[in-house]
Amino acid sequence: MIKVLIPVAGIGSRLRPHTHTQPKALVPVAGKPIIAHIVDRLIENGISEFVFVVGYLGDKIETYITSQYPHIQAHFVVQEPREGSGHAILRAASHIENEQEVLIVLGDTIASLDWKALIESKETILGVKKVDTPSLFGVAETDSQGIIKKLVEKPKIPKSNLALVGIYKIINPQLLLTSIQYLIDNNIRTQNEYHLTDALMRMVEEGEKMVLIQVDNWYDCGRKETLLAANAILLQHYDYHKPTSHRFPNTIIIPPVSIGADCQIESSILGPNVAIGERAIIKNSIVNNTIIGSFSELQNVVLQSSIIGNDSTLQGAFQSLNIGDSAEINLGK
Repeated sequence: MIKVLIPVAGIGSRLRPHTHTQPKALVPVAGKPIIAHIVDRLIENGISEFVFVVGYLGDKIETYITSQYPHIQAHFVVQEPREGSGHAILRAASHIENEQEVLIVLGDTIASLDWKALIESKETILGVKKVDTPSLFGVAETDSQGIIKKLVEKPKIPKSNLALVGIYKIINPQLLLTSIQYLIDNNIRTQNEYHLTDALMRMVEEGEKMVLIQVDNWYDCGRKETLLAANAILLQHYDYHKPTSHRFPNTIIIPPVSIGADCQIESSILGPNVAIGERAIIKNSIVNNTIIGSFSELQNVVLQSSIIGNDSTLQGAFQSLNIGDSAEINLGK
């Protein structure tokens, strides 16, 4: 079975402050870490051997993977310094240089697609999705037969709206490694990094045939706003255990809501689009479109479109008012 390489060394600067204390791959979305969505889907499609390229807080990723997935074959490679996605793959060269093929999935890429077709492809195949802002992504241009003729990382003037989503089936890992080494030897960087997109373009120039596979859905987990959007879509899309209100006194649950184990919730309204980690405590609160980390405590608050990290405490205040006619009160100050 094909081996999967997952780079997860990035610091996730766009998700600060949540990535100050944990790597982006472990930020929760729809009830479990980003990396778990990726690994679970690959395991469902028969994958059992993984190579994780770790860096920033990599020990936490290794601890999570080894504890949650004891039955897979997992290897861990450290990328230091972190000089881009291409450089990350080169750090794992010893694990893929003798392989006939390799699957690469970037560690912040949650997507739904025909995994069977991708895995069984006899050609190098790249996952893409049509987007409205292609200049923010790596972009693929094709000829009339659908064969890739050009790949550009974050083009200033895009000539295609086919964004690379971070899923790649490579049938010539040796040429990929040689192409990355070529970038490094010639100091070919984009935004001061050695990008996988540029290495793939080098492969095209060397005659490697590449085709595309369209993904059905692609969930961007790189920023607060897009993470919350992904959380909402994934909660709707997947068949999560649907909590019932009777477990939690005086509480109304408006689906979809995901609640972790051993939570204490009372006198609250939750949902829609709320994901709560394990052992959280929520009392006298109204919460919607929000992710709440494990072991956090909320009391007397109204929250929407928010992300609350693990082990956090948030307390509001109740007011008891007796207001006469023609009064104007601002409690926001």
